[in-house]
Amino acid sequence: MTEEPGQKDSDHPSTPASKEVWKKGGRMFSILLAVHLALLACTLVSSGAFEKIAVHDYDVFFLLTVMMLVVIIWIIFYLAGTSRCPGAILGKDSHAGPIWLRGGLILFAIFSLVMDVFKIGYYSSFYSCLSAIKIIYPIVQAIFVVVQTYFLWVSAKDCIHVHLNVTRCGLMLTLTTNLAVWMSAVTDESVHKAHSNSSVDECNCNSQICQIFKNGYFWLYPFNIEYSLFASAMVYVMWKNVGRFIDHHSHHIQRLKFRLFRRTFFVGIMLGLIILVSGLGVLILYEVQVNSSAESIKKSQALTMYYVFNIVCLSLMSLVCIGGSVIYRFDKRDMDRHKNPTRTLDVALLMGAALGQYAISYYSIVAIVASTPRDTLSALNLTYALLMIAQHTFQNVFIIEGLHRQPPKEDHKHESHQKELYGLTFVNINAVSLRVPDTASALAASTAPGTEAMHTSDLVRSLTAPKKMNWRRKFLREISMFLLLSNIILWIMPAFGARPQFDNDTELNFYGDSMWPAIVDICLPFGIFYRMHAVASLLEVYIMS
Repeated sequence: MTEEPGQKDSDHPSTPASKEVWKKGGRMFSILLAVHLALLACTLVSSGAFEKIAVHDYDVFFLLTVMMLVVIIWIIFYLAGTSRCPGAILGKDSHAGPIWLRGGLILFAIFSLVMDVFKIGYYSSFYSCLSAIKIIYPIVQAIFVVVQTYFLWVSAKDCIHVHLNVTRCGLMLTLTTNLAVWMSAVTDESVHKAHSNSSVDECNCNSQICQIFKNGYFWLYPFNIEYSLFASAMVYVMWKNVGRFIDHHSHHIQRLKFRLFRRTFFVGIMLGLIILVSGLGVLILYEVQVNSSAESIKKSQALTMYYVFNIVCLSLMSLVCIGGSVIYRFDKRDMDRHKNPTRTLDVALLMGAALGQYAISYYSIVAIVASTPRDTLSALNLTYALLMIAQHTFQNVFIIEGLHRQPPKEDHKHESHQKELYGLTFVNINAVSLRVPDTASALAASTAPGTEAMHTSDLVRSLTAPKKMNWRRKFLREISMFLLLSNIILWIMPAFGARPQFDNDTELNFYGDSMWPAIVDICLPFGIFYRMHAVASLLEVYIMS
């Protein structure tokens, strides 16, 4: 019997000629399941955002609650059954779920749990006039966050080889659920910002503790949004790894990363911290002046301050990215062409998420150029929009080049010297002389007392002596750290309320009250996610430099 191309004998998964097994039918079915569930969730979430449509928010909560309960049941089945089957996990993808990504997931999970506690406290204040699902939903979501976070912490690297179709469908259901929760959170946050009063104000949230719960969970929405996106990315990589066989080169790279992470840095982190602290100060002043003052002069000053800071920050980041790309032209490291689903996803997310900010910037450019008068604020806004496009482009080029580079060759030499040292320690001259008599005397002379000790001591000295870092690597690491910290503040500012797109009336007057808010509400979440995903990718570039 002949095998299909790309398939192999499942009874011999470890033969040299073996390839990855892709059950195309199972993959297609899981994709169709995800597409239909995502469209259903998107329809309900978007319909529930409008008051004139007879779809209520508790309808959305009911669907999300059911989806999360099904995912919880499947995760328990996977952990207790599938992963414990004989031959279930034949390898681990060392690129998937690195420790800093899982650490970030736990951080966002903690804040998401706090948000759920605030939601429970808020909705419990009017349990008598609300649907019970509004209290059940945050409780189920908290359980979902705990179970999923544990699942991703212990299983993110798995390459499962049993229950393939069930696992693919379960992972796609998990992915779709996270995206649906993300859409719901983004919509709820956008509606809250557009309308100062929520739909439950009729239940008289007059107590101080109720107001604290209400304001608290809206401030924690950005963390829950990022948690859902982080989890979605990790689940997608797990889905790609179902049925995959891993070669062994990746395990060496993972050990290499943690050794390189202990190297020191100075200039990049200092400049990045200056940008980060300055940005926090600008954000606080911006929020105070825009929200607490009705004077147009104060609002104009706040916008000017915001634009000037961002223009300086984006200009520095663009120049640094260009410098990093130039340094890559002199980098002698080979390109890494091994199959890596995590890296493929990282590149796709960077390119896709950047489209959100591109769209906002181009809409702004058209509105500014076509509008009058052209004052200083309009010039700053135009410069800001152009620099946003340039910075995203240059940064994507820099990150993608860094992700596709091989680890430094010096570290490979360092590890080979370690193997040589261990080999000399246990060499047996008599055994060698029996196998290769012509070279026995030469080997004996080279490993004579004193000679062997001298050679061994030289190796130990070469291994323990501090090595001078290549100037290209040093510059790339400084650039990566500076960009990492700068992207953090550019994530914090829009995520926590700085929205010049609404505070500056140019685009709003040009496109109208319906079109411009829709553009921003759809595109800005992708721009916010881009910054946080760029942070994770830049950390990868930093460690690989």
